Amino acid sequence: MARVKGGVTTRAKHKKILKQTKGYWMSRSKQIKKAKEAVLHAGEYAFFGRKLKKRQFRKLWIIRINAALSNLDLKYGKFINMLSKKNIIIDRKILAKLALEHPKIFSAIVKRVSD
Repeated sequence: MARVKGGVTTRAKHKKILKQTKGYWMSRSKQIKKAKEAVLHAGEYAFFGRKLKKRQFRKLWIIRINAALSNLDLKYGKFINMLSKKNIIIDRKILAKLALEHPKIFSAIVKRVSD
């Protein structure tokens, strides 16, 4: 059987990794070993970042709702509790959008809940 040399596939793998690390700092974009490490870490950070993003948006929505409610002399926790008691199912994302872009509709919802 003939001997198979792996230079072509190795080169392709290396090029693929170096393409991913384009723009990275110092040797992370030039040396294969460092680049491979950098790509692995970047993947971990990206995964964690996707989870963090969800948390941060929820926090933002809560802050926006609370800010709109403070004008109407109501607290966020109490408002959410009243929503659930009245079986009004509107998620925080929509409530925050209403509070920011359509304050009249938001105040109508608050009035409906507080009755």
